[in-house]
Amino acid sequence: MKMRKAAVKEQIQWVLLYVQKGSADIWKENILEDLEAVLLEYETMGEFLIEIKKEFRGGDEKFTKVAKLKKIEQEEKTIEEFVQEFRRTAKESGYERCFLIEEFK
Repeated sequence: MKMRKAAVKEQIQWVLLYVQKGSADIWKENILEDLEAVLLEYETMGEFLIEIKKEFRGGDEKFTKVAKLKKIEQEEKTIEEFVQEFRRTAKESGYERCFLIEEFK
């Protein structure tokens, strides 16, 4: 088991060699420090790849959902239909309270 964890750690370190620039570089340094301090362990390379996707894909998804929220218009929908569409999109956007009120206006 230790051998497998060591192999996964080496694979992760190899992948991280290609992570560069800006916030990605800072994220990489944090991951490497946590791996060395054994504060973080991955059983498989797949788990680590999922973590990368969560970390870096999330921003684009959040941005897309916020943009969608800003574009919603009532058009020919009833107010009930519009409110339901707004609420569904608002949940996905991560916006809360004051920001949502402003967008709804």
